[in-house]
Amino acid sequence: MTVQLQGKLASRGDTPLGDRCGIDRTMQLIGNRTAMLLLREAFHGATRFDSLHQRVGVSEAVAAQRLKELVAAGVLTKVPYREPGQRTRHEYLLTEAGHALLPVVIGLLGWGERYAPSGYNPTRQSHAHCGEPVHAVLQCEAGHVVTEEDLVLGTSVDA
Repeated sequence: MTVQLQGKLASRGDTPLGDRCGIDRTMQLIGNRTAMLLLREAFHGATRFDSLHQRVGVSEAVAAQRLKELVAAGVLTKVPYREPGQRTRHEYLLTEAGHALLPVVIGLLGWGERYAPSGYNPTRQSHAHCGEPVHAVLQCEAGHVVTEEDLVLGTSVDA
């Protein structure tokens, strides 16, 4: 099973897509382990630098660099806050673009639990209202679930 290619995408041969591909552009912005783990923690509610870098288990320097990159990519935003008697610091909050990554994060989590299991209990994702499991799925605008063999990829402007 593979996806169906259409238009210029189908006839490109072995020509690399480079940054014309959304996957390539996304990976350039957030495509490393630390960035994804920082996003995971942002979805878990962590907003402050100390909590983020400690939960991810990386050095302050690495966390600072990745957070800077995620802010530059528009996935996180920095919001100043100040505890009484302390200097101004920043919280890192998900932007609209960051929240749009939730299906990706859930998809990676589900894939990891299924195909790269650990010795720990798997993380369960469930719907708060009914308790049923939640899975990342492909769905068209009309609401149909789309399988791999039913997916057609083509450029938005095929001449």
